[in-house]
Amino acid sequence: MKHRFVTEKSNSYMKNLLISLGIFVAVFLVFWLAVSSVSTRTKEEEMRTLETAVMRGITHCYAIEGTYPDSLEYLIENYGLIYDEGHYYIDYQPLGSNLMPDVTIIQRED
Repeated sequence: MKHRFVTEKSNSYMKNLLISLGIFVAVFLVFWLAVSSVSTRTKEEEMRTLETAVMRGITHCYAIEGTYPDSLEYLIENYGLIYDEGHYYIDYQPLGSNLMPDVTIIQRED
């Protein structure tokens, strides 16, 4: 005889377990996507900051000395340029003492 107010516990238990698991996966996915997005924006901001620092160093050198720096090492030694060489490669090509050098910054793969 089946009572109308009594339910099967095993069916209800599996249903609750699946719902809980689905909610956990959804929350984890949203968290992972948010962290990934923040990480990407942080790397882009680091690149812009490095580009600004290099260009300011070049401009500062020209303003003080009247010539553009002849190498990236000169900027590092005399104008305090600091960057992570493991994460970024800077190609510095001087074009002359009175022409702005060609600078390319490349982010290295992690």
